[in-house]
Amino acid sequence: MYAVVGCSECQALWIVEGRPERSECPRCGTSRKYEKRREFVTTDDEDHAREVRASMLAARQDQSDAFAELDSFGELGDQIEHSGIDDETYLAESGIDPEEVAAAGEEDTTSRSREEIVRAAIREQSAPTEADIVEYASEHGVSASYTERALKKLRRAGEASESGGQYRLL
Repeated sequence: MYAVVGCSECQALWIVEGRPERSECPRCGTSRKYEKRREFVTTDDEDHAREVRASMLAARQDQSDAFAELDSFGELGDQIEHSGIDDETYLAESGIDPEEVAAAGEEDTTSRSREEIVRAAIREQSAPTEADIVEYASEHGVSASYTERALKKLRRAGEASESGGQYRLL
C-alpha cells in the first residue's frame, strides 16, 4: 500500500509505503505519528501514487495543463528503457572491446580491504611473526606502517593475540 502524504510544517508531499508508526518529512525533518499525517490518496499501485503526487505538485505551480500532456510514469519508464544505445554498442563505438571489459570485470571479484589482507596474513600462515605478516601484506599492496597499526588495533580490540612474537586471530 502506498500513500501520498503531506507535511503540515513545510507543505512537502511524498509517498509512504505501508503504514509506519512514524514518518519523517524529507524536506524539513519533522517527525510525526503516521496517523497525524494528511493522506491525500492511498493505493496499491506505486505508479498511481507517483502520478497523484506529480499532479498535485504541477497544480501547485499552475502547470496542470503541461502535466496532462505527459505520459504516465509507467510509459515514461518504458520509453527511457528503450531509448539510447546499450552498453555493448556504446563501448564498441568508442573503440573498446566489450568482451575484454566483461572479462576484466570478472577477473577481480575477490578484492579485499587492507584490514582483510592483514587478517588473512595471520590466518593463512602458521605461527606468523610481525615480520611475516608485514611481508605478506606488503606483497598484497598494504604498507608496513598500516600493517603495524592494524596489528595493534586487533590486539587492543581482543581480536588477535600475540604470544612469544607469534600472532593468531581469536
